[in-house]
Order: sequence, then structure tokens, then C-alpha cells
Amino acid sequence: MTLAPPAPPAPPAVTVVGIGADGWAGLTDAARAALAEAQVLIGGARQLGLLPPSCRGRRVPWPSPLRPAVPGLLAAHAGARIAVLASGDPMFYGIGRALTEVLGPGVPRILPHPSSVSYACARIGWPVEDTETVTLVGRPAARLAAALHDGRRVLVLSADADTPAAVAGLLREQGFGPSRMRVLEQLGGADEACLEGTADHWPHPPGDPLNVIAVECLRAPGAPRLGAVPGLPDEAYEHDGQLTKRHIRAATLGVLAPAPGELLWDIGGGSGSIAVEWMRSHPTCRAITVERDPARAARIVRNADRLGVPALRVVPGRAPDELSGLPAPDAVFIGGGLTAPGLLDACWDALAPGGRLVANTVTLESEALLAQAHRRHGGDLVRLAVAHAVPVGGFTGWRQAMPVTQWSVHKPSTRTEADSSAQEPAQDPGDNA
Repeated sequence: MTLAPPAPPAPPAVTVVGIGADGWAGLTDAARAALAEAQVLIGGARQLGLLPPSCRGRRVPWPSPLRPAVPGLLAAHAGARIAVLASGDPMFYGIGRALTEVLGPGVPRILPHPSSVSYACARIGWPVEDTETVTLVGRPAARLAAALHDGRRVLVLSADADTPAAVAGLLREQGFGPSRMRVLEQLGGADEACLEGTADHWPHPPGDPLNVIAVECLRAPGAPRLGAVPGLPDEAYEHDGQLTKRHIRAATLGVLAPAPGELLWDIGGGSGSIAVEWMRSHPTCRAITVERDPARAARIVRNADRLGVPALRVVPGRAPDELSGLPAPDAVFIGGGLTAPGLLDACWDALAPGGRLVANTVTLESEALLAQAHRRHGGDLVRLAVAHAVPVGGFTGWRQAMPVTQWSVHKPSTRTEADSSAQEPAQDPGDNA
């Protein structure tokens, strides 16, 4: 008995094809075949316009907003062979991510094209691995500020033809006006072009909407220098005195220990400095700050924009009232409002297992609460003191700032850890001290 050969595997229902400004001519044979065989072609109007008549599938332009429409569009064409067009590499700030999240990893077939970053670095001779990329597609220009450091090379993915002028304006505001800018348009296409200038004197009107901006960061003389680690100068913040000062802030963030992708609750935000520098530690770090004073809440928003983390979420109102419904944090910082009834317990209960809680205070009343919490949950209770040298007549002396009491603790991830972290009641040392 002769067995029939196995049936060939069914073609994938969804194929994502990256396409560049060079259009059909720049595609591989596999990408062309996927587009020619598709029954439904989904993409932006510009991308669909790059396809020849031989691609006979029904052409469906993306609606706006795009991301929420993905599940409905896929469901509406279930059972059909779908090809989705993406600019360049679909998995680099592209639609490939959204489709993978909806369909599952490995379900859509991804056929990438060189990304605009690869093209740009090839044109100007920048190693890709040494070049930072910031996308402003669907995002505020303020997020570029966190990437500005003297001597760094940054590629900015533009939202439209107006983005280069907006980037030039932001560079000037941030003290990087002398920075060299190159706008690379229609990379890989027949109409490829490069416009050049400095942020201080950007001479070009809006050009092609398909562009990437290459920035060679150069700080202007006298502009403040903002480092990449916690402890920015106090002058970097707009504040009314409610500010965790530089040295205490650096020590606090060292204990909070931000890691990529983690979420911080900043309770009693003041000027937002802890949340801002938490988010500056990595582009994927997230933070929510709760601040009861409306003027301070608005000030936090301005500080976040100016320091490059406009995604910081500010919740006006009092804690713990405003905490319910917020996503569970990986870390909590309490910088104000410790005496509010139930605040410490609410933060502890909301904290994810293995998370960190840090609370700072300068008052005896709040210090007593931290001592009680330390006895109950363990952790570290420390006092931080900073003194500054100041003139004393014709000499120099030390001026002591108010000492800060800090409690820091890890929430146990297991019952065994919880039992071992609890402290036994202390015995009075009496005459044995």
C-alpha cells in the first residue's frame, strides 16, 4: 500500500510585509508572492499605493486610530489570506507588535524590510549599535529631551513634515542649539534627499513627511549639564520648596532600584523629582504620582515634559483615596502624607510580591509610624544627613540640613520570606547596654 505524500502546510492567514520608499522594486520574491496571493491587503494609503495592479486583493486602508482597530479588522476578514503592509521593519516601532499581541507570537508571518534606522546609519556612517533611537510617531516631542547628552548621536523617527522644526525648537529650549541636524527624506527611494543645518539656525521649511532626523548633540556653553544617573541638580526642577533634594534623591532612587519595565507609585509627588528620575533611568520605566495640591500637580507635568518623560501620569487628589483602581506597582515611594490614615497599609497591600517600598520623612510623628512599620515588616531604617559648607564670617563652616529618616523594605514573595522578615520584639538592654 502506497501512502500519499503529506499535504503541504497551509499558507499563513496573516503575513506582514515590510516595504520601503523603493516600493515593489525593493521587495524580495517571498514578499512579492505574499502580496500577490493575498485576498485582503491592509496598510496605509501611501503603502497601498506602492503596489502594482498584479496585487488583486481587496485594498483596505487603516482607520485612525490604528491600534484599537486591529482586532476588528482581523475578525472582519477571518478566513481570508491577509497581507499587512508596514513601513520598513514591522517589528521596529511597527504594526508587527500589535498584530503579534492580538494573534500571538509566531502566528503572523513577518517579512521585514531594512528599517529607516538601518538606512540612515548606512547613509551617514553611524554604527547602529552606538546610535540611540527615539520615535516621535504618535508621541510628544518632549520625550526626546531625556536622550540629549553632549556628544551623543540620536536618530529621531519623525511623525510628519513638521517634526524637524519641532525637534530644532526643543533642542534650542534644552540648551542644545548648536547641535547638527540632518533630515533624511524618502530613504531608499528615487527621491531620497538630505537637508542639513543646526538647531539654532534651522533654515528649511517643512519637506517630505517620510523622514528621519539625525542629531549630533552639542550642548551650548553655559547650558546645564544633566547626567544619566539619579541626582539631577535641584535647579533642573521648578518647585516651591517641596522637592526631595539632590543627595537624598540619589540615595532614595538607589534603594528604589528601578529596573526596565517597572512601575513606580510616587505618593505626595511635590515637584515629581523621584518619579521623573525613575523614568529617566530607562525608557520603559513607568510612574504614577499622586499629588493633592493642584498647583503642584501642574508643576509635576511641566517638570516631566522639560526633563523628557512626558508619559509620567499625574493623579490629582489625596492618597490613599486615589489609589484604588491604579495598576499594581513594583515599587512605592512615599514622600508626603505619611500620617494620612491607612496610607502605609494601602501601599503595602497594593505592592506586588517582591516589590520595594521606600518612605522618607523629617517629622517625629511620621518617624514614629516608620518605626512601627519597621518592627512589623522589617527592612532598613536609616537616617540620612547632609551638610553644606557655607561662609561663617571670614571662615567656612557646615550648615546641616534637616535629617531625613528613611524606611526601605522588600515585600516578601513567599510565606517563608514573610516569616523570616518579621522582627521579634526588642528587649530593653538595661544595664547590659
